[in-house]
Amino acid sequence: MTAAPEAGARAAGRGLQGTPLSATLSLMMSQCCRKIKDTVQKLASDHKDIHSSVSRVGKAIDRNFDSEICGIVSDAVWDAREQQQQILQMAIVEHLYQQGMLSVAEELCQESTLNVDLDFKQPFLELNRILEALHEQDLGPALEWAVSHRQRLLELNSSLEFKLHRLHFIRLLAGGPEKQLEALSYARHFQPFARLHQREIQVMMGSLVYLRLGLEKSPYCHLLDNSHWAEICETFTRDACSLLGLSVESPLSVSFASGCVALPVLMNIKAVVDQRQCTGVWSHKDELPIEIELGMKCWYHSVFACPILRQQTSDSNPPIKLICGHVISRDALNKLINGGKLKCPYCPMEQNPADGKRIIF
Repeated sequence: MTAAPEAGARAAGRGLQGTPLSATLSLMMSQCCRKIKDTVQKLASDHKDIHSSVSRVGKAIDRNFDSEICGIVSDAVWDAREQQQQILQMAIVEHLYQQGMLSVAEELCQESTLNVDLDFKQPFLELNRILEALHEQDLGPALEWAVSHRQRLLELNSSLEFKLHRLHFIRLLAGGPEKQLEALSYARHFQPFARLHQREIQVMMGSLVYLRLGLEKSPYCHLLDNSHWAEICETFTRDACSLLGLSVESPLSVSFASGCVALPVLMNIKAVVDQRQCTGVWSHKDELPIEIELGMKCWYHSVFACPILRQQTSDSNPPIKLICGHVISRDALNKLINGGKLKCPYCPMEQNPADGKRIIF
């Protein structure tokens, strides 16, 4: 039943093969061909751009990454490998504790069989507990800690306790007229800080005038800024670390940041040393062939250079204060001794070299 129509369709198709296209059909075919050609050209152009970008990525990786980075460190640094590994593990654990990743730190201690005293953990646990409460805008734990450490905070000239009381007062102000009496009652906490923070207390008292109109539409709207919470977290972290004997930034993060700054310089030094074949220049494991500037952020202690020998003092060559008050290095002192006497190179005072005293900056 179906064979006859199919045969007829094939015969009709063969008959149309030699028939010329109409003007409308010819125009449609030209438009389709043009679209196909444009699409193919666009795909080729996009492929060319992608290929160019991929090639640049490969070149950038080759330019910025060196597979021989370990070559810039002397092999002697890794002597006593077990001890070095333990020091590195301890630095990682301390960093995790300081960042509040307590569970990760505990897991690392278990897997590395590293024994960490509870006395070591306790400051970090307390610090992170209070910071977590501050992030949730809970001032209670921080205020309790500040009051219990009030005397030591005063010795540091810290304004932490005042800032905590101020933030609590501002929270009461944000509650509107219903909290006015409570805010006035709480203002008594500012009495011990009246001398040092008089201006700030006056501003907060002045804001009470606009309480019924709404602080957000008053000249005191800056008191409601959320930046105060970020500021109190930074202040607490800085002052608490000072009291607990901790650094604000973990030693691991400081070492990593310093390494990122120093690594390009060290790689350039290594390339020069290899090119000039003077490997003996870099033979000591505890010092570098040149000084690398890490910036003011990495200055943690004062540095004294001897004005006589133009050398930086060290543990083996410490600074010595003479009776006249001038300071020179011990090596310079030994070289200036003449007949058992020492004449200061800056003033005519003669003195006994034994009277010089070592000083620590």
